[in-house]
Amino acid sequence: MTEAELVRLIDHTLLRPGATPDEVERLCREAQHYRFAVAMVAPVYVATAVRLLEGSDIPVGTVIGFPHGTTLTRVKLFEAERALALGARELDMVMDIGALRAGREETVEAEIRQLAALCHSQRARLKIILETALLSAEEKRRGALLALQAGADFVKTSTGFGPGGATVEDVRLLYEAVEGRIGVKASGGIRTLADLQRMVAAGATRIGTSSGVRIVEELRATQAARS
Repeated sequence: MTEAELVRLIDHTLLRPGATPDEVERLCREAQHYRFAVAMVAPVYVATAVRLLEGSDIPVGTVIGFPHGTTLTRVKLFEAERALALGARELDMVMDIGALRAGREETVEAEIRQLAALCHSQRARLKIILETALLSAEEKRRGALLALQAGADFVKTSTGFGPGGATVEDVRLLYEAVEGRIGVKASGGIRTLADLQRMVAAGATRIGTSSGVRIVEELRATQAARS
């Protein structure tokens, strides 16, 4: 994997509750310098990140219904409308996990469909977070299929704030469930080049991590050692 290929996989992420404006500014500088796929920030920092990245082609992403997915659909829609109006172009929404586990598939699909329609009307992408550590294998499959059927652009493993992060097994399961028809984002606990490579081999097409710079530098060191 070349460096150019690697950086286009990475959503460079800062979602810690205590993140400061200075840290957001550093994240945006890094995203622009390394040419990451997205600068992913909390909703409160979308306007700041859009301003800092103005004139670049690095899109800003943010999260909706984060981290539990239990806000009302109309609240998620309001969050999404405001984020898009401020300039976000990729939205990672937490699925209503309890509704999925209860078998309320129509509720889950209807919510995703509304968010997907809103995003696509603004030429933005929607990723659906399943929080796979809370789900059985069958629930993961059903959640991924609902996201696909409702028009989402990606399914995503984890928030990074749940009981577990991405696993190779879950990434492979999601990839097989959606049959490559939409993207698969692995997120949560991906901190090394080896972690990233395992997720990509399992089918991940995007990686959410706060360790993007470290991973790129690890790749550079590896390549330098081989030359």
